[in-house]
Amino acid sequence: MVNRCGEIYVDNVSSLKLVKTMMAKSVLDAGWGQLKTMLDYKCAHADIVFKEVNEAYTTQTCSHCGSLPELRPKGIAGLGIRKWTCSGCGVAHDRDINAARNILAAGHGRLAVGISVL
Repeated sequence: MVNRCGEIYVDNVSSLKLVKTMMAKSVLDAGWGQLKTMLDYKCAHADIVFKEVNEAYTTQTCSHCGSLPELRPKGIAGLGIRKWTCSGCGVAHDRDINAARNILAAGHGRLAVGISVL
């Protein structure tokens, strides 16, 4: 990834906190914390931008219009909802792709509205 990208942005989810949840085995198997640590030092060595950004509401905020729609996947029950449509602008989203777009925008510092609210 470091060789292919000029900038890498990741969310700031704490793998130590997730280990204390029902997702513990998945988190430990995936090695999220270790991946972030490796990306950080590899990016520093290659003079590539590496930044952790706040991931709060990235799956719920519309990456097209920046709104935090009333009708959006929320809470634990909302984790099973993988696709949703923004009630503000009507754009359909895949939850993970939408979050990735919002994390990229947050890394570039170009979010106009949405994520920092609430």
